[in-house]
Amino acid sequence: MTVIKPRIPFLSGRTPLTRRLRFGTGPSGAPRTTGSVSSERTWARHYRARLRFTDTTVILVSIAAAFLARFGFDAPVAHIDGQSASYGSISVVIAAAWLSALSVAHTRDSRVVGMGVTEYKRVVNSSALTFGLLAIAFVVGNVDIARGYFVLALPIGIVGLLGSRWLWRKWLIKQRMFDHYLSRALVVGGLDDVQYVVRQIRQKSGAAYNVVGAAVENAETNRVSVGNTEQVPIVADLVGVAAAASRLGVDTVIVAGQPHGGSQFIRNLGWELEGTATELVLASRLTDVAGPRIHFRPVEGLPLIHVEIPQFEGGKHVLKRALDAAASGIALVVLLPLLIAIGIAIKLDSPGPVLFRQDRVGRNGATFRIFKFRSMVQSAEQDLASLQSLNEASGLLFKIRHDPRVTRAGRVLRKYSLDELPQLWNVFIGDMSLVGPRPPLRREVQGYENYVHRRLYIKPGLTGMWQVNGRSDLSWEESVRLDLYYVENWSLTGDLVIMWRTFKVLTHPVGAY
Repeated sequence: MTVIKPRIPFLSGRTPLTRRLRFGTGPSGAPRTTGSVSSERTWARHYRARLRFTDTTVILVSIAAAFLARFGFDAPVAHIDGQSASYGSISVVIAAAWLSALSVAHTRDSRVVGMGVTEYKRVVNSSALTFGLLAIAFVVGNVDIARGYFVLALPIGIVGLLGSRWLWRKWLIKQRMFDHYLSRALVVGGLDDVQYVVRQIRQKSGAAYNVVGAAVENAETNRVSVGNTEQVPIVADLVGVAAAASRLGVDTVIVAGQPHGGSQFIRNLGWELEGTATELVLASRLTDVAGPRIHFRPVEGLPLIHVEIPQFEGGKHVLKRALDAAASGIALVVLLPLLIAIGIAIKLDSPGPVLFRQDRVGRNGATFRIFKFRSMVQSAEQDLASLQSLNEASGLLFKIRHDPRVTRAGRVLRKYSLDELPQLWNVFIGDMSLVGPRPPLRREVQGYENYVHRRLYIKPGLTGMWQVNGRSDLSWEESVRLDLYYVENWSLTGDLVIMWRTFKVLTHPVGAY
Protein backbone atom coordinates (compact mmCIF):
# COMPACT_ATOMS: atom_id res chain seq x y z
CA MET A 1 0.00 0.00 0.00
CA THR A 2 1.10 3.56 -0.67
CA VAL A 3 0.48 6.17 2.00
CA ILE A 4 -0.20 9.74 0.90
CA LYS A 5 -0.60 12.67 3.23
CA PRO A 6 -2.47 15.51 1.51
CA ARG A 7 0.08 17.94 0.04
CA ILE A 8 2.89 15.54 1.05
CA PRO A 9 4.90 13.49 -1.50
CA PHE A 10 4.39 9.77 -1.91
CA LEU A 11 5.54 7.42 0.83
CA SER A 12 5.69 3.71 0.15
CA GLY A 13 6.10 0.47 2.03
CA ARG A 14 4.67 -3.00 2.24
CA THR A 15 4.45 -4.78 5.50
CA PRO A 16 3.94 -8.44 6.29
CA LEU A 17 0.29 -9.06 7.12
CA THR A 18 0.22 -11.15 10.27
CA ARG A 19 -3.09 -10.74 12.02
CA ARG A 20 -6.81 -11.47 11.63
CA LEU A 21 -9.01 -8.45 12.25
CA ARG A 22 -12.61 -8.42 13.41
CA PHE A 23 -15.42 -6.70 11.57
CA GLY A 24 -19.05 -6.21 12.36
CA THR A 25 -21.85 -3.77 13.05
CA GLY A 26 -23.67 -2.56 16.07
CA PRO A 27 -27.32 -3.25 16.84
CA SER A 28 -28.48 -0.40 14.63
CA GLY A 29 -26.43 -1.52 11.68
CA ALA A 30 -23.86 1.22 12.10
CA PRO A 31 -20.17 0.30 11.98
CA ARG A 32 -19.16 -1.36 15.20
CA THR A 33 -17.14 0.81 17.52
CA THR A 34 -16.24 0.02 21.07
CA GLY A 35 -15.02 2.18 23.88
CA SER A 36 -11.68 0.36 23.70
CA VAL A 37 -11.04 1.40 20.10
CA SER A 38 -9.24 4.73 20.16
CA SER A 39 -8.27 6.77 17.14
CA GLU A 40 -4.81 6.48 15.69
CA ARG A 41 -3.99 10.02 16.77
CA THR A 42 -4.59 9.10 20.41
CA TRP A 43 -3.01 5.67 20.63
CA ALA A 44 -0.03 6.61 18.48
CA ARG A 45 0.80 9.52 20.79
CA HIS A 46 0.59 7.32 23.88
CA TYR A 47 2.57 4.51 22.26
CA ARG A 48 5.31 6.89 21.09
CA ALA A 49 5.64 8.20 24.65
CA ARG A 50 6.16 4.66 25.92
CA LEU A 51 8.74 3.92 23.23
CA ARG A 52 10.53 7.20 23.97
CA PHE A 53 10.77 6.29 27.65
CA THR A 54 12.13 2.78 27.02
CA ASP A 55 14.51 4.02 24.30
CA THR A 56 15.91 6.61 26.70
CA THR A 57 16.25 4.05 29.47
CA VAL A 58 17.98 1.51 27.21
CA ILE A 59 20.43 4.08 25.82
CA LEU A 60 21.37 5.42 29.26
CA VAL A 61 21.79 1.90 30.63
CA SER A 62 23.89 0.78 27.63
CA ILE A 63 26.21 3.77 27.93
CA ALA A 64 26.54 3.22 31.69
CA ALA A 65 27.21 -0.51 31.13
CA ALA A 66 29.89 0.29 28.55
CA PHE A 67 31.45 2.80 30.96
CA LEU A 68 31.58 0.29 33.83
CA ALA A 69 32.85 -2.52 31.58
CA ARG A 70 35.66 -0.32 30.28
CA PHE A 71 36.65 1.79 33.31
CA GLY A 72 35.02 0.25 36.36
CA PHE A 73 34.15 2.87 38.98
CA ASP A 74 37.04 5.18 38.10
CA ALA A 75 36.30 8.57 36.59
CA PRO A 76 38.72 9.03 33.67
CA VAL A 77 38.85 12.14 31.55
CA ALA A 78 39.01 12.59 27.79
CA HIS A 79 41.16 15.16 26.03
CA ILE A 80 39.91 17.67 23.44
CA ASP A 81 42.71 19.60 21.79
CA GLY A 82 44.73 19.39 24.99
CA GLN A 83 41.79 20.30 27.22
CA SER A 84 40.25 17.85 29.66
CA ALA A 85 36.61 16.79 29.52
CA SER A 86 34.75 14.35 31.69
CA TYR A 87 33.37 11.17 30.20
CA GLY A 88 30.08 12.12 31.83
CA SER A 89 29.63 15.10 29.53
CA ILE A 90 30.71 13.04 26.50
CA SER A 91 28.19 10.36 27.49
CA VAL A 92 25.45 12.98 27.56
CA VAL A 93 26.41 14.07 24.03
CA ILE A 94 26.33 10.47 22.79
CA ALA A 95 22.95 9.78 24.42
CA ALA A 96 21.41 13.00 23.10
CA ALA A 97 22.69 12.34 19.56
CA TRP A 98 21.46 8.73 19.68
CA LEU A 99 17.97 9.68 20.85
CA SER A 100 17.78 12.46 18.27
CA ALA A 101 18.73 10.05 15.50
CA LEU A 102 15.96 7.63 16.51
CA SER A 103 13.48 10.50 16.28
CA VAL A 104 14.80 11.86 12.98
CA ALA A 105 14.65 8.36 11.43
CA HIS A 106 10.95 8.12 12.43
CA THR A 107 11.51 4.87 14.32
CA ARG A 108 8.39 5.66 16.38
CA ASP A 109 6.15 6.51 13.44
CA SER A 110 2.69 4.91 13.75
CA ARG A 111 3.10 3.48 10.23
CA VAL A 112 6.26 1.65 11.32
CA VAL A 113 5.80 0.53 14.92
CA GLY A 114 4.66 -3.06 15.27
CA MET A 115 5.79 -3.88 11.71
CA GLY A 116 8.80 -5.99 12.67
CA VAL A 117 11.60 -5.82 10.10
CA THR A 118 10.96 -2.25 8.96
CA GLU A 119 10.98 -0.92 12.51
CA TYR A 120 14.08 -2.91 13.48
CA LYS A 121 15.98 -1.80 10.36
CA ARG A 122 15.31 1.84 11.12
CA VAL A 123 16.53 1.40 14.70
CA VAL A 124 19.74 -0.36 13.62
CA ASN A 125 20.47 2.00 10.70
CA SER A 126 19.93 5.16 12.74
CA SER A 127 22.06 3.83 15.61
CA ALA A 128 24.93 2.82 13.31
CA LEU A 129 24.75 6.17 11.49
CA THR A 130 24.86 8.05 14.79
CA PHE A 131 28.03 6.32 15.95
CA GLY A 132 29.61 6.68 12.53
CA LEU A 133 29.01 10.44 12.50
CA LEU A 134 30.13 10.78 16.13
CA ALA A 135 33.34 8.89 15.34
CA ILE A 136 34.05 11.31 12.48
CA ALA A 137 33.22 14.30 14.67
CA PHE A 138 35.52 13.05 17.45
CA VAL A 139 38.38 12.59 14.99
CA VAL A 140 37.89 16.03 13.42
CA GLY A 141 37.55 17.64 16.85
CA ASN A 142 40.58 15.83 18.27
CA VAL A 143 38.49 14.23 21.01
CA ASP A 144 40.65 11.56 22.62
CA ILE A 145 37.96 9.06 23.56
CA ALA A 146 38.55 5.47 24.68
CA ARG A 147 37.62 3.27 21.71
CA GLY A 148 36.60 0.37 23.93
CA TYR A 149 34.00 2.47 25.73
CA PHE A 150 32.73 3.98 22.49
CA VAL A 151 32.50 0.65 20.62
CA LEU A 152 30.93 -1.26 23.52
CA ALA A 153 28.00 1.14 23.86
CA LEU A 154 26.75 0.51 20.31
CA PRO A 155 26.19 -3.29 20.38
CA ILE A 156 24.85 -3.20 23.93
CA GLY A 157 22.44 -0.44 22.98
CA ILE A 158 21.29 -2.05 19.73
CA VAL A 159 20.57 -5.34 21.46
CA GLY A 160 18.67 -3.51 24.18
CA LEU A 161 16.71 -1.35 21.72
CA LEU A 162 15.76 -4.29 19.53
CA GLY A 163 14.81 -6.35 22.56
CA SER A 164 12.60 -3.61 23.99
CA ARG A 165 10.98 -2.95 20.59
CA TRP A 166 10.32 -6.67 20.21
CA LEU A 167 8.64 -6.83 23.62
CA TRP A 168 6.55 -3.76 22.84
CA ARG A 169 5.59 -5.27 19.47
CA LYS A 170 4.41 -8.47 21.18
CA TRP A 171 2.35 -6.38 23.56
CA LEU A 172 0.92 -4.27 20.71
CA ILE A 173 -0.10 -7.31 18.66
CA LYS A 174 -1.81 -8.78 21.70
CA GLN A 175 -3.69 -5.52 22.23
CA ARG A 176 -4.77 -5.45 18.60
CA MET A 177 -6.33 -8.89 18.99
CA PHE A 178 -8.85 -7.12 21.23
CA ASP A 179 -9.37 -4.24 18.78
CA HIS A 180 -7.10 -1.88 20.70
CA TYR A 181 -4.47 0.36 19.08
CA LEU A 182 -6.00 0.15 15.59
CA SER A 183 -6.22 2.70 12.81
CA ARG A 184 -9.86 3.13 11.76
CA ALA A 185 -10.04 2.71 8.00
CA LEU A 186 -12.53 3.36 5.19
CA VAL A 187 -11.93 1.33 2.00
CA VAL A 188 -12.94 2.96 -1.29
CA GLY A 189 -13.32 1.54 -4.80
CA GLY A 190 -15.13 -1.00 -6.94
CA LEU A 191 -16.82 -3.90 -5.17
CA ASP A 192 -14.26 -6.54 -6.25
CA ASP A 193 -11.29 -4.36 -5.32
CA VAL A 194 -12.78 -3.45 -1.94
CA GLN A 195 -13.46 -7.11 -1.17
CA TYR A 196 -9.89 -8.05 -2.11
CA VAL A 197 -8.26 -5.38 0.07
CA VAL A 198 -10.51 -5.97 3.08
CA ARG A 199 -10.03 -9.73 2.81
CA GLN A 200 -6.23 -9.31 2.74
CA ILE A 201 -6.38 -7.12 5.84
CA ARG A 202 -8.73 -9.55 7.57
CA GLN A 203 -6.59 -12.60 6.85
CA LYS A 204 -3.07 -11.35 7.39
CA SER A 205 -2.92 -7.78 8.56
CA GLY A 206 -0.12 -6.47 10.70
CA ALA A 207 -0.91 -3.05 9.24
CA ALA A 208 -3.30 -2.52 12.17
CA TYR A 209 -6.36 -1.39 10.24
CA ASN A 210 -9.87 -1.78 11.62
CA VAL A 211 -12.08 -1.39 8.56
CA VAL A 212 -15.22 0.36 9.81
CA GLY A 213 -16.84 0.98 6.45
CA ALA A 214 -16.60 0.93 2.67
CA ALA A 215 -17.43 3.41 -0.08
CA VAL A 216 -18.42 1.49 -3.21
CA GLU A 217 -19.36 2.75 -6.63
CA ASN A 218 -22.87 1.76 -7.81
CA ALA A 219 -23.39 -0.66 -4.92
CA GLU A 220 -26.48 -2.85 -5.12
CA THR A 221 -26.34 -3.85 -1.44
CA ASN A 222 -25.57 -2.05 1.81
CA ARG A 223 -22.79 -4.43 2.87
CA VAL A 224 -19.59 -5.94 1.49
CA SER A 225 -19.11 -9.63 2.24
CA VAL A 226 -15.51 -10.49 3.13
CA GLY A 227 -15.96 -13.96 4.56
CA ASN A 228 -18.50 -16.60 5.42
CA THR A 229 -20.07 -14.52 8.17
CA GLU A 230 -18.14 -11.24 8.19
CA GLN A 231 -19.36 -8.11 6.45
CA VAL A 232 -18.38 -4.47 6.19
CA PRO A 233 -21.14 -1.84 5.88
CA ILE A 234 -21.24 0.39 2.80
CA VAL A 235 -21.42 3.91 4.23
CA ALA A 236 -21.11 6.05 1.07
CA ASP A 237 -20.62 6.15 -2.67
CA LEU A 238 -17.50 7.61 -4.26
CA VAL A 239 -18.88 11.15 -4.07
CA GLY A 240 -19.33 11.15 -0.30
CA VAL A 241 -16.01 9.60 0.80
CA ALA A 242 -14.60 12.63 2.62
CA ALA A 243 -17.89 13.31 4.42
CA ALA A 244 -18.15 9.65 5.50
CA ALA A 245 -14.54 9.71 6.71
CA SER A 246 -15.30 12.76 8.86
CA ARG A 247 -18.57 11.29 10.16
CA LEU A 248 -16.97 7.98 11.15
CA GLY A 249 -13.79 9.57 12.52
CA VAL A 250 -11.53 7.37 10.41
CA ASP A 251 -7.75 7.71 10.44
CA THR A 252 -7.11 6.26 6.98
CA VAL A 253 -8.91 6.21 3.64
CA ILE A 254 -7.71 3.28 1.52
CA VAL A 255 -8.33 3.57 -2.22
CA ALA A 256 -8.56 0.04 -3.63
CA GLY A 257 -7.62 -0.58 -7.24
CA GLN A 258 -8.55 2.04 -9.85
CA PRO A 259 -11.96 3.57 -9.05
CA HIS A 260 -14.01 5.48 -11.59
CA GLY A 261 -12.36 8.82 -12.22
CA GLY A 262 -8.82 7.45 -11.85
CA SER A 263 -6.11 9.94 -10.94
CA GLN A 264 -8.54 12.87 -10.94
CA PHE A 265 -10.67 11.15 -8.28
CA ILE A 266 -7.60 10.51 -6.11
CA ARG A 267 -6.40 14.11 -6.54
CA ASN A 268 -9.81 15.53 -5.61
CA LEU A 269 -10.09 13.17 -2.64
CA GLY A 270 -6.70 14.36 -1.40
CA TRP A 271 -7.91 17.97 -1.64
CA GLU A 272 -11.09 17.11 0.27
CA LEU A 273 -9.03 15.50 3.06
CA GLU A 274 -6.80 18.56 3.44
CA GLY A 275 -6.87 20.04 6.90
CA THR A 276 -7.74 16.72 8.50
CA ALA A 277 -5.49 14.15 10.15
CA THR A 278 -6.78 11.44 7.80
CA GLU A 279 -4.20 9.63 5.68
CA LEU A 280 -4.80 8.63 2.09
CA VAL A 281 -3.52 5.16 1.14
CA LEU A 282 -3.39 3.61 -2.33
CA ALA A 283 -3.71 -0.19 -2.40
CA SER A 284 -2.15 -1.78 -5.48
CA ARG A 285 -2.74 -5.31 -6.71
CA LEU A 286 0.96 -5.97 -7.21
CA THR A 287 0.33 -9.58 -6.23
CA ASP A 288 3.21 -11.34 -4.45
CA VAL A 289 5.64 -8.46 -4.98
CA ALA A 290 7.41 -7.51 -1.76
CA GLY A 291 8.43 -4.04 -0.64
CA PRO A 292 12.18 -4.34 -1.41
CA ARG A 293 11.34 -4.74 -5.11
CA ILE A 294 9.06 -1.70 -5.23
CA HIS A 295 10.45 1.81 -5.71
CA PHE A 296 8.85 5.13 -6.59
CA ARG A 297 10.34 7.14 -9.42
CA PRO A 298 8.47 10.45 -9.78
CA VAL A 299 8.79 12.10 -13.22
CA GLU A 300 7.42 15.66 -13.37
CA GLY A 301 4.61 14.88 -10.96
CA LEU A 302 3.94 11.41 -12.39
CA PRO A 303 4.52 8.80 -9.65
CA LEU A 304 5.93 5.78 -11.45
CA ILE A 305 6.10 2.49 -9.55
CA HIS A 306 9.32 0.69 -10.43
CA VAL A 307 9.19 -3.07 -9.82
CA GLU A 308 12.60 -4.76 -9.89
CA ILE A 309 12.94 -7.94 -11.93
CA PRO A 310 14.09 -10.87 -9.74
CA GLN A 311 17.81 -11.68 -9.98
CA PHE A 312 19.04 -15.23 -9.45
CA GLU A 313 22.78 -14.53 -9.61
CA GLY A 314 25.04 -11.88 -8.17
CA GLY A 315 26.49 -10.53 -4.96
CA LYS A 316 23.61 -11.16 -2.60
CA HIS A 317 23.58 -14.84 -3.61
CA VAL A 318 27.28 -15.01 -2.70
CA LEU A 319 26.46 -13.51 0.70
CA LYS A 320 23.62 -16.01 1.12
CA ARG A 321 26.03 -18.88 0.44
CA ALA A 322 28.56 -17.45 2.91
CA LEU A 323 25.86 -17.25 5.59
CA ASP A 324 24.77 -20.81 4.82
CA ALA A 325 28.28 -22.24 5.09
CA ALA A 326 29.18 -20.37 8.28
CA ALA A 327 25.90 -20.96 10.13
CA SER A 328 25.52 -24.63 9.15
CA GLY A 329 29.15 -25.37 10.04
CA ILE A 330 28.78 -23.82 13.48
CA ALA A 331 25.43 -25.58 14.01
CA LEU A 332 26.89 -28.99 13.14
CA VAL A 333 29.60 -28.57 15.76
CA VAL A 334 27.31 -27.14 18.46
CA LEU A 335 24.55 -29.72 17.87
CA LEU A 336 26.85 -32.74 17.60
CA PRO A 337 25.91 -34.14 21.07
CA LEU A 338 22.20 -33.80 20.21
CA LEU A 339 22.71 -35.48 16.83
CA ILE A 340 24.47 -38.41 18.51
CA ALA A 341 21.70 -38.72 21.13
CA ILE A 342 18.99 -38.73 18.45
CA GLY A 343 20.90 -41.39 16.50
CA ILE A 344 21.08 -43.63 19.57
CA ALA A 345 17.34 -43.16 20.24
CA ILE A 346 16.46 -44.13 16.66
CA LYS A 347 18.65 -47.21 16.80
CA LEU A 348 17.08 -48.38 20.06
CA ASP A 349 13.53 -47.70 18.88
CA SER A 350 13.36 -49.71 15.65
CA PRO A 351 15.59 -51.76 13.33
CA GLY A 352 17.20 -50.03 10.38
CA PRO A 353 19.74 -47.30 9.62
CA VAL A 354 19.86 -44.07 11.59
CA LEU A 355 19.85 -41.86 8.51
CA PHE A 356 17.33 -41.83 5.69
CA ARG A 357 18.73 -40.95 2.27
CA GLN A 358 16.60 -39.86 -0.65
CA ASP A 359 17.14 -38.19 -4.00
CA ARG A 360 15.65 -34.69 -4.24
CA VAL A 361 15.69 -32.03 -6.94
CA GLY A 362 17.72 -28.91 -6.26
CA ARG A 363 18.61 -25.72 -8.07
CA ASN A 364 18.15 -25.77 -11.86
CA GLY A 365 16.83 -29.33 -11.71
CA ALA A 366 20.05 -30.91 -10.42
CA THR A 367 19.53 -34.03 -8.30
CA PHE A 368 21.20 -34.38 -4.91
CA ARG A 369 20.93 -36.82 -2.02
CA ILE A 370 19.19 -35.43 1.04
CA PHE A 371 19.91 -36.68 4.58
CA LYS A 372 17.30 -36.97 7.33
CA PHE A 373 16.98 -38.89 10.55
CA ARG A 374 14.88 -41.97 9.88
CA SER A 375 11.41 -41.41 11.32
CA MET A 376 9.64 -44.33 9.64
CA VAL A 377 9.97 -48.09 9.56
CA GLN A 378 12.63 -49.52 7.30
CA SER A 379 10.07 -50.67 4.69
CA ALA A 380 8.40 -47.24 4.38
CA GLU A 381 9.17 -46.78 0.68
CA GLN A 382 7.82 -50.24 -0.21
CA ASP A 383 4.65 -49.62 1.83
CA LEU A 384 3.87 -46.34 0.07
CA ALA A 385 1.87 -47.81 -2.81
CA SER A 386 -0.61 -49.51 -0.47
CA LEU A 387 -1.30 -46.20 1.33
CA GLN A 388 -1.98 -43.96 -1.69
CA SER A 389 -5.74 -44.20 -1.20
CA LEU A 390 -5.35 -42.66 2.29
CA ASN A 391 -3.54 -39.56 1.05
CA GLU A 392 -4.85 -36.41 2.79
CA ALA A 393 -2.70 -33.89 0.94
CA SER A 394 -3.68 -31.98 -2.20
CA GLY A 395 -1.84 -31.65 -5.48
CA LEU A 396 1.39 -33.61 -5.85
CA LEU A 397 2.07 -34.01 -2.13
CA PHE A 398 1.55 -37.19 -0.11
CA LYS A 399 0.68 -36.78 3.57
CA ILE A 400 -1.25 -38.84 6.12
CA ARG A 401 -1.90 -37.25 9.49
CA HIS A 402 -1.59 -40.60 11.30
CA ASP A 403 0.85 -42.41 9.00
CA PRO A 404 1.22 -46.01 10.25
CA ARG A 405 4.81 -46.12 9.00
CA VAL A 406 6.03 -43.51 11.51
CA THR A 407 7.91 -44.94 14.51
CA ARG A 408 7.52 -43.86 18.14
CA ALA A 409 10.76 -41.89 18.01
CA GLY A 410 9.75 -40.59 14.58
CA ARG A 411 6.60 -38.96 15.92
CA VAL A 412 8.65 -36.85 18.32
CA LEU A 413 11.27 -36.05 15.69
CA ARG A 414 8.65 -34.96 13.16
CA LYS A 415 6.70 -32.88 15.64
CA TYR A 416 9.72 -30.71 16.40
CA SER A 417 11.37 -31.10 12.94
CA LEU A 418 14.41 -32.75 14.54
CA ASP A 419 14.46 -35.28 11.70
CA GLU A 420 15.57 -32.42 9.42
CA LEU A 421 18.78 -31.64 11.33
CA PRO A 422 21.10 -33.83 9.16
CA GLN A 423 20.22 -31.51 6.27
CA LEU A 424 22.64 -29.06 7.86
CA TRP A 425 25.27 -31.16 6.09
CA ASN A 426 23.45 -30.64 2.77
CA VAL A 427 23.54 -26.92 3.50
CA PHE A 428 27.22 -26.98 4.43
CA ILE A 429 28.30 -28.73 1.20
CA GLY A 430 26.13 -26.47 -0.94
CA ASP A 431 23.25 -28.70 -2.06
CA MET A 432 20.74 -26.70 -0.01
CA SER A 433 20.35 -23.35 1.71
CA LEU A 434 19.26 -22.55 5.24
CA VAL A 435 16.17 -20.84 3.83
CA GLY A 436 14.46 -21.65 0.55
CA PRO A 437 11.61 -23.55 -1.11
CA ARG A 438 10.70 -27.05 0.05
CA PRO A 439 13.05 -29.66 -1.54
CA PRO A 440 10.82 -31.63 -3.99
CA LEU A 441 10.91 -35.25 -5.09
CA ARG A 442 11.61 -36.09 -8.73
CA ARG A 443 8.05 -37.39 -9.22
CA GLU A 444 6.68 -34.08 -7.94
CA VAL A 445 8.82 -32.06 -10.37
CA GLN A 446 7.66 -34.23 -13.27
CA GLY A 447 4.09 -33.20 -12.47
CA TYR A 448 4.83 -29.45 -12.21
CA GLU A 449 3.00 -26.95 -14.36
CA ASN A 450 5.41 -24.73 -16.31
CA TYR A 451 5.34 -21.78 -13.89
CA VAL A 452 5.95 -24.02 -10.85
CA HIS A 453 9.44 -24.83 -12.18
CA ARG A 454 10.42 -21.36 -10.94
CA ARG A 455 10.74 -22.99 -7.50
CA LEU A 456 13.96 -24.52 -8.81
CA TYR A 457 15.61 -21.17 -9.63
CA ILE A 458 17.30 -21.15 -6.21
CA LYS A 459 18.45 -23.84 -3.80
CA PRO A 460 15.84 -25.59 -1.64
CA GLY A 461 15.90 -24.73 2.04
CA LEU A 462 16.15 -26.41 5.41
CA THR A 463 13.33 -24.05 6.36
CA GLY A 464 11.25 -21.55 4.46
CA MET A 465 7.91 -19.84 4.06
CA TRP A 466 6.15 -23.22 4.11
CA GLN A 467 7.79 -24.10 7.45
CA VAL A 468 6.56 -21.00 9.24
CA ASN A 469 3.10 -20.85 7.66
CA GLY A 470 1.55 -24.20 8.51
CA ARG A 471 3.79 -26.91 7.00
CA SER A 472 1.67 -29.97 6.22
CA ASP A 473 -1.57 -28.05 6.84
CA LEU A 474 -0.92 -26.01 3.68
CA SER A 475 -2.69 -26.87 0.45
CA TRP A 476 -0.60 -27.61 -2.63
CA GLU A 477 -1.60 -24.28 -4.20
CA GLU A 478 -0.68 -22.31 -1.08
CA SER A 479 2.63 -24.14 -0.75
CA VAL A 480 3.50 -23.28 -4.35
CA ARG A 481 2.45 -19.66 -3.91
CA LEU A 482 4.62 -19.23 -0.81
CA ASP A 483 7.63 -20.83 -2.48
CA LEU A 484 7.31 -18.67 -5.61
CA TYR A 485 6.87 -15.58 -3.45
CA TYR A 486 10.10 -16.41 -1.63
CA VAL A 487 12.04 -17.17 -4.83
CA GLU A 488 11.23 -13.75 -6.29
CA ASN A 489 11.40 -11.61 -3.15
CA TRP A 490 13.97 -13.14 -0.81
CA SER A 491 16.52 -11.04 1.06
CA LEU A 492 19.12 -11.72 3.74
CA THR A 493 17.06 -9.76 6.25
CA GLY A 494 14.02 -11.80 5.30
CA ASP A 495 16.03 -15.02 5.73
CA LEU A 496 17.00 -14.01 9.26
CA VAL A 497 13.35 -13.29 10.06
CA ILE A 498 12.26 -16.69 8.71
CA MET A 499 14.95 -18.44 10.76
CA TRP A 500 13.78 -16.61 13.88
CA ARG A 501 10.16 -17.53 13.13
CA THR A 502 11.26 -21.14 12.60
CA PHE A 503 12.60 -21.31 16.15
CA LYS A 504 9.25 -20.00 17.40
CA VAL A 505 7.34 -22.57 15.32
CA LEU A 506 9.47 -25.42 16.67
CA THR A 507 8.46 -24.53 20.23
CA HIS A 508 4.77 -24.42 19.24
CA PRO A 509 4.51 -26.94 16.37
CA VAL A 510 1.73 -26.46 13.80
CA GLY A 511 1.04 -28.80 10.88
CA ALA A 512 3.83 -31.22 11.81
CA TYR A 513 3.02 -34.87 11.11
